Amino acid sequence: MNVGFLRTALVLGILSCIGPFAIDLYLPAMPQIASDLGTDIAGAQLTFTAYFVAFGVAQLIYGPLADWIGRKPPIYIGLGVFIAGSLVCMVSPNIGWLTVGRFTQALGAAAVMVIPRAIVRDLHTGVEATRLMSLVMLVISISPMLAPLTGSAILMVGEWHSIFLALIALAGVALLLTKTQLPETLHHHHREKINVRRLLSGCGNLLGNRRFVGLTLIGGFGLASFFVFIASASFVYMEHYGLTTTGFSLVFALNAIGFFGASQFAPGFGARFGLTKTALFGVCGFATAMLILLALVASGFDDLEVLMVMFFIGNACLGFVIAPTMVMALDDHGDNAGLASSLGGTLQMVSGGVMIFISGPFFDGTALPMVAAIALCATLSLIFALITLVPRGVTPLPLDGNE
Repeated sequence: MNVGFLRTALVLGILSCIGPFAIDLYLPAMPQIASDLGTDIAGAQLTFTAYFVAFGVAQLIYGPLADWIGRKPPIYIGLGVFIAGSLVCMVSPNIGWLTVGRFTQALGAAAVMVIPRAIVRDLHTGVEATRLMSLVMLVISISPMLAPLTGSAILMVGEWHSIFLALIALAGVALLLTKTQLPETLHHHHREKINVRRLLSGCGNLLGNRRFVGLTLIGGFGLASFFVFIASASFVYMEHYGLTTTGFSLVFALNAIGFFGASQFAPGFGARFGLTKTALFGVCGFATAMLILLALVASGFDDLEVLMVMFFIGNACLGFVIAPTMVMALDDHGDNAGLASSLGGTLQMVSGGVMIFISGPFFDGTALPMVAAIALCATLSLIFALITLVPRGVTPLPLDGNE
């Protein structure tokens, strides 16, 4: 593995973690924000719904734009919009303005989520792409592990507004790295001008592709489970279980360690057993763990340690799902990787926003609604995996080295 490969993974990882970092950094401050801005839990969760919806829809813009003018210019545009949204958040006087700021942040952050995936497809396919994607995800893993702890540290010395100043600084670093360390990977003879008719036709073809949609939704509902956790966890762990902001941040990091640690084994499993069986193995384990946890919590077993262990197992299994499904979804669409990446990201983010919106009215501050929503996401992910990855009339086999 050469230095250039690692440098590319580092830069793409830092760019890709801008969006997740913008979520995770202010998680410890959610109860304080709700109190200071005079809103309830549902109002605070609305900022997540706005973020995920904007984050998803905006990818439909950046993907085709990246296919037209190259990969780097849209990254500059996106980071500029993200900085503007962070400024709005920093000076927000009420929850309405904070929601607007978060929406604007997400409009910018979408660029640095969709374009790195297209860059990976520009450079590699198959197992090599999975290896690069997994390294990118390893860099992204600093977000859920370090962002909440960083947010807690910021809250010890300042107010929640300072969190958004830190995000502006992070975006500035990303701009510098993009300018100096990231080459343009889309050559001029491969670029295509935006054609609305062709864009709609391309979206229609992708949406009509059973495999693309299925793979996207397998990963989409897997990610949606994590989005539901993000929107609810700070209230459950801090108000229901009584953890401090630092304690919550450490528990939150445990899930990230399970997910991103396991994701580093996905390329090896994919090379040996095939990406299809690797994804099936992961989604079956994820769904099993979450359904067991739901049964325990629904029966009245309200124990923080059990919750932590089962979420760790479930997220570790999910680590074998996301990168392989992303790679398989794009492998057959190299001629319009930007559009495929952006449409796939849109479907996944909107899935997350919809799940938060659906589960929000049932949230009562306890663990059960959160666990039930996550178990539903896991079940939907498993259903799409069985429909998409298992041929009709064939029973899923154990890993045996054959695709």
